[in-house]
Amino acid sequence: MKRTFPIFLAFLCMGFGDAVSTFVGKAKDTFQLSNFEAQLVSLAGLIMFGVLSVPMGILQDKISKKKTLLIGLALALVSVLTVLIVGVSSYTVFLTSVLLLGAGAAILQVAGNPIMRDVSDEGKYSSNLSLGQFIKAIGSNTAPIVFFVLALFAGSSEVTQDKAFEWNLVFAIFAVGITLTMISVASLKIQESKSEGVVSIVSCLKLLGNGYVLSMVVGIFVYVGAEICVASGMPIYFTDKFGVSSAMATQYVTYFFLAIMIARLVGAFVLRFVKPRVFLLVSAVLAIVGFAMMLPQDKLLTTIALFVIALGYANVFPLIFSMAIDKMPEKSNELSGLMITAIFGGAIIPPVMGFVADSFNVLIGFVVPLCCVIYIFILAIKNLIVAK
Repeated sequence: MKRTFPIFLAFLCMGFGDAVSTFVGKAKDTFQLSNFEAQLVSLAGLIMFGVLSVPMGILQDKISKKKTLLIGLALALVSVLTVLIVGVSSYTVFLTSVLLLGAGAAILQVAGNPIMRDVSDEGKYSSNLSLGQFIKAIGSNTAPIVFFVLALFAGSSEVTQDKAFEWNLVFAIFAVGITLTMISVASLKIQESKSEGVVSIVSCLKLLGNGYVLSMVVGIFVYVGAEICVASGMPIYFTDKFGVSSAMATQYVTYFFLAIMIARLVGAFVLRFVKPRVFLLVSAVLAIVGFAMMLPQDKLLTTIALFVIALGYANVFPLIFSMAIDKMPEKSNELSGLMITAIFGGAIIPPVMGFVADSFNVLIGFVVPLCCVIYIFILAIKNLIVAK
């Protein structure tokens, strides 16, 4: 526990980066944006996953995963301090800060996921990674919980009605968490595993020629996009279809991430006994069932569907990531760079959903994340077949 604790704190800070998806509905209200413009918040938060992940995977092979973690934390701290100092006076300033936060989160993901294997006991990597994702979900929940609590007391004081106060409180919490994590990680003593051969952009790209690696990277791409589609789309759907106020609609994001958080904690325990490839199949089936439950367009059933989708989504990322790393541990830095680059799917797929929603309606927009989940279902079947 002594070795894993600083890494678990790093996962908490990764969650702050995930919170970008929960900003969409609130930013739409704060800056009076269209569905497409609001989804650009996700693009700003995740574009650096596509730009930085492979280069940082190469860099960490040279300077160590620990130092790479510290770089990510420092960049994230600069991001949140920018909001606290400059404020959210304009959409441009806000997007710039989100961009920096996404850069820090990307670097944390590149280093944090593989370094968990270095601090984990034999056979506990998948379980610890799910537990790390549970802690990451706590970070993801920070913003929606703050927004929800402030919404409950919005009429009680002028302070709670101040939109700048909402954003400042969220980013102040982020700043404290990141600072404490930097101190903890800096004190960590660890013997890191080394990659075989020289890690380069060429060696990373060559791995994509491996069909198994490519399918797992695509799995991460579509999963992250599907998760952010639901986290950002559900508040808009409840407002559009059921007349829920934009302020109270954030509670559905809170429900979503709370369900994910709890399911990841359960998943960390279950993975002590169940093989990851089996668990991946069960997860995909659950998510598909959840989307099917939205078809009647009933408010209660849709709320339940939100929980079911969350249960299905919860462990997909740590399952795919740990399965790939365990299959090729000697390529952990290259694989980490590629799979974290794939998180860029969270920037590409939600705007597609936003475009479909604007062209038809919000419910039809959810066909986009459903297609992503169907891919994960096929990927799980293939992993089961290969295992036999």
